Amino acid sequence: MPPNVSIRPRAGHMEERALPGMQLGLQVNKFTFAGGAQAIGPSVAAAARNAEAAGFASFWVMDHFFQIASMGEAEDPMLEGYSTLAFAAAVTERIKLGTMVTGVTYRHPGLLVKTVTTLDVLSGGRAYLGIGAGWFEREHVGLGVPFPPVKERFERLEETLQIAKQMWSGEAKPYEGRHFQLAETLCQPLPLSKPHLPILIGGGGEQKTLRLVATYGDACNLFSRDLDIVAHKLDVLWGHCEAQGRPYAEIEKTTLGGLPGLMQVGDTVSYDRGQAAEYLARLAALGVDQHLLSVADASSPALAEVLGEVSAQATALHVAGRP
Repeated sequence: MPPNVSIRPRAGHMEERALPGMQLGLQVNKFTFAGGAQAIGPSVAAAARNAEAAGFASFWVMDHFFQIASMGEAEDPMLEGYSTLAFAAAVTERIKLGTMVTGVTYRHPGLLVKTVTTLDVLSGGRAYLGIGAGWFEREHVGLGVPFPPVKERFERLEETLQIAKQMWSGEAKPYEGRHFQLAETLCQPLPLSKPHLPILIGGGGEQKTLRLVATYGDACNLFSRDLDIVAHKLDVLWGHCEAQGRPYAEIEKTTLGGLPGLMQVGDTVSYDRGQAAEYLARLAALGVDQHLLSVADASSPALAEVLGEVSAQATALHVAGRP
């Protein structure tokens, strides 16, 4: 699709919703900072501050306990996600915070909802609940966490979404599911985000994941390597919304990946403004509200100098189907 060409949404494809152009988020996916373990805290703080100063809308960390193969070795440093986000909340003021994304198998749903609600309250209403079915078997086996078959993981995901909605409703009543039973869904204080903090469901599974987005989600997240696939997945999501009578425009569309034209090697950052602009324009033309930029070292001063320009390029773009 040519850059800067917007798509005419089909009838009923989107409703009016005011957004300030396309937004960017920043994902930290590595903690192998120069200086070893003692440098991790200052580097994470710098990354969060850099993203906020650049005008990024959100800051994300993976919710893993071992590093994943596409990013390094399992033995590489990895931080627990919600502790890291709480730390980032304390050194920032505006930027939203989330995991990209929490595996539903890692924490009992009642405790997960309480954890992310605490983050929302202490950050002043800046948390997302980023969640998915989970997939990384090695860390489950390694740390003694049960790893059910995929069908059961999706059943647990749907029940967790139902539990979150019930806990955030303020009704402390029983929940009876196939996998989870809660005697009272008490959650005080309630989130500061209203009507509740946004639920982002990660993944592009067409039969289950995107149906759950249409049913329970406030945002979806898709990998952005192939934009033809992104376009197809969004079309599938639109179909699920139509089937359920859910306005497609209620859902924030996000993608995760790199940015063509932006390259970081050690302390050296190169930036091809035209190439980056073309890619961001293509995302906006697909109706993507926010692109989550995954980078090697978000604490780098050289990268920080570029992030502001990238953010300005994005927010200047009109997202297809939005006012």
